[in-house]
Amino acid sequence: MVVRIRLARFGNKHQPFYNIVVAQARSARNSKPLEVIGTYNPIPQRPTNLSDEEARSARPYKEVSLDRSRAKYWIGVGAQPSDGVWRLLSLAGIGDGRTKTKN
Repeated sequence: MVVRIRLARFGNKHQPFYNIVVAQARSARNSKPLEVIGTYNPIPQRPTNLSDEEARSARPYKEVSLDRSRAKYWIGVGAQPSDGVWRLLSLAGIGDGRTKTKN
């Protein structure tokens, strides 16, 4: 039983939104996952709690929310992250930062 941590796409056309899910490797992308461990919004958002001047100069950010303890658990039991999730995990400090190579 190969388990992967991958992205499941939601949202409208040109407005993607992803759930970070743990699922069987052979299941379809949007099939029911074993567990949802986070979300990822790749569209840059500007901070909303700033004044008008500060909001214009603030850098937009991509929102990532992740349950770090569950991600560490699934990696510990042998789940394999996809390339996109590997990048997100390394940004969150869970991955070891090395580049993943395809065999």
